[in-house]
Amino acid sequence: MNKIWLDSYPPGVPAEIDMNRNGSIAELFEASFCKHGARPAFACMGKSISYAQLDQLSQRLAAWLQSKGLARGTRVAIMMPNVLQYPVALVAILRAGYVVVNVNPLYTPRELEHQLKDSGAEVIIVLENFAATVQAVVANTSIRHVVVASMGDLLGPKGLLVNFMVRRVKKMVPAWHLPGHTTFRTALAKGARLPFTRGNASPDDLAFLQYTGGTTGVSKGAMLLHRNLIANLLQTQAWLEPARAQRADIAQLTTVGALPLYHVFALTVCALLTIHTGGLTVLIPNPRDLGGMIDSLRGYRITMFPAVNTLYNAMLDHPDFDKLDFSQLFAVVGGGMTVQEAVAKRWFEKTGVPIIEGYGLTETSACVICNSPVSTAYSGAIGLPLPSTEVSIRDDDGNELGFGRPGELCIRGPQVMAGYWKHTEETAKVMTSDGFFKSGDIAVMDESGLLKIVDRKKDMILVSGFNVYPNEIEDVVAGHPGVFEVAAVGVPDRHSGEAVKIFVVRRDSALRETDLFDWCKDRLTGYKRPKLVEFREALPKSNIGKILRRELRDGQA
Repeated sequence: MNKIWLDSYPPGVPAEIDMNRNGSIAELFEASFCKHGARPAFACMGKSISYAQLDQLSQRLAAWLQSKGLARGTRVAIMMPNVLQYPVALVAILRAGYVVVNVNPLYTPRELEHQLKDSGAEVIIVLENFAATVQAVVANTSIRHVVVASMGDLLGPKGLLVNFMVRRVKKMVPAWHLPGHTTFRTALAKGARLPFTRGNASPDDLAFLQYTGGTTGVSKGAMLLHRNLIANLLQTQAWLEPARAQRADIAQLTTVGALPLYHVFALTVCALLTIHTGGLTVLIPNPRDLGGMIDSLRGYRITMFPAVNTLYNAMLDHPDFDKLDFSQLFAVVGGGMTVQEAVAKRWFEKTGVPIIEGYGLTETSACVICNSPVSTAYSGAIGLPLPSTEVSIRDDDGNELGFGRPGELCIRGPQVMAGYWKHTEETAKVMTSDGFFKSGDIAVMDESGLLKIVDRKKDMILVSGFNVYPNEIEDVVAGHPGVFEVAAVGVPDRHSGEAVKIFVVRRDSALRETDLFDWCKDRLTGYKRPKLVEFREALPKSNIGKILRRELRDGQA
């Protein structure tokens, strides 16, 4: 398909990014350290570290890792929420010439064991709050070195108080025992006296094993090369530039780091892009504590806020939302799930800045498609392909489809992974003969190149032979003023094969099933209307806040 979407690009966005630059992510980091040394790089719980400190701390940790005789390309796992130790560990691993394996700290022992065994990680850097999980499985893995961090390690004098509160008062650290472990502070202290040798990774070397969520089977490690991540941060930077250029008064970009950095979306936008541009990311260890998050963000002039629909929605309902300083806000990027029109409208009314919905996957280093950063209109679409990105809408036989015809979204570009780690057969299943990655998402494209996700193949509901897409149902129901959150799934029905069932969290406690049936009657054709409603106090969500339809659907079996 010709790149018809280029004619719809915002002024100033190039058709292609410059991929002629050689080098690694570590070299990109080091250039920022030289250029932005005095600037704050990351902040958390009222404490910040500068680029010069990030340079020094990461070099010390890298030297300690190298002293263990690890071979180049060794996998090193990070199991932490958004705390200052995370970016230090991230940068250290890459500077030392190793591979980052991001681990969700909320994993169960079973999930952790699978990821550590599959990746072959030899080192894990873990926050003590989650050390008990490591203890439960470490003997069954290839882990040879365990580094245990404490919440207060990099918080200066107040770190002692923070550790006391976390351990003794809030009792957030289950008892653990890991013989031979090294504390994070000890590794830094020893590393300060050890020689450091730059890892000198090449653009085609592996940088991350980024594991998929496992929603379609066993979790697999997407092999993201240095050039994949560099390409994607350059693509994202180029796409957002028209909006940033309108705010010449901004001295330093300040990004909200509420999404977990171990997730690929936040990894690219809140970590790699921040360091590359000399920005500041305010790390939020627990975004579910909305009051605490808002308190942490007060005093900052927020410029970028990447998040998911559920977080925007919850923040808008918080009584302290208006206390945040959005006077320099220019980019609000919604990913991970559909941004609902009702949420987008409320956000724009409150802040004057639209939520720009984008689209990406673990396998594409995150960002693939995004709405215009200077548009203020809600499109209901995911936007246009980013520079140097090709997309193709195809049927089950691989034939390209025309405008307005739904088919599988296939992607080709420099941000697409090298494949799944140790899963060549699975890689072959998702790659076409001409090099496109098959996303598993059903999309349509209009004549301007604007793309809209209809839904994932597996989430499609078949009612009497008609395709029903949950996103559409959810968007309609979410527009009801009494609805806080909603998810739609298909359930068995002896008359129509499947019927639509919705799970609803009320905003208004007086909301009843009949209210929703009446609401949908005016907005959806007969076969699309929900036949069943179940009210719940909360909906199951992934680590980034994405509603898990699969769990709801499986519960109906």
